[in-house]
Amino acid sequence: MSRPETGMTSHPQSPLRLLPAHEYRRERWRNGFGWTREILRSTDCDAGRGDDWDWRLSIAEIECDGPFSSFPGIDRELVLLHGNGVRLRFDDGEVREAAPPHGRVRFAGERTVSGELIDGPTHDFNLMWRRDRIDADLWHRPLVGSMVLFVEPGERWVVHVLSGHAHCSDGAMRCTAAMSDSLLLSTSDARHRFAIDGGGEVLIIRMRRRDREV
Repeated sequence: MSRPETGMTSHPQSPLRLLPAHEYRRERWRNGFGWTREILRSTDCDAGRGDDWDWRLSIAEIECDGPFSSFPGIDRELVLLHGNGVRLRFDDGEVREAAPPHGRVRFAGERTVSGELIDGPTHDFNLMWRRDRIDADLWHRPLVGSMVLFVEPGERWVVHVLSGHAHCSDGAMRCTAAMSDSLLLSTSDARHRFAIDGGGEVLIIRMRRRDREV
């Protein structure tokens, strides 16, 4: 059994890949009001070039009050990672909050919305997907002991470590992810079993195409 060291990624075609936090790409928001550290975006077929992606995972660094970028045709889910929370004000009058410890808000990317920091900067996990192509789910789970995830052909699952650490094995390979690291789980032509153990908290994200081919 091969054991990639923490902080090193596996081969891009491997069913199990470690995505170390220090390799996330940091870039300015398209409207210039914050920073994003991109974890991963879809790169299948012609997607993944510029803004032509099917799904994208990132960490938003919100430094000041201001408008969110508009993403027509995209659905989004925001999860508070660090900080005292952010209040989202939509142009139709709706107000929602992502409050500590890990509050979350799901909304359409084309809605006009401004973020108000409740008390200082925040870091927020940001899941985005094209609603006409992708079904996406996100769960917040404690990691105490072990769990098993079954990935269907063509699906992509990501485990993001909120705190503690996670060990993941698919029977042929084993990776260890520390706090803020992520794990990408995938399979090609058959259902694949992944065993996860460790201690802490994780976000678990599943993306699949509406035709069930990601």
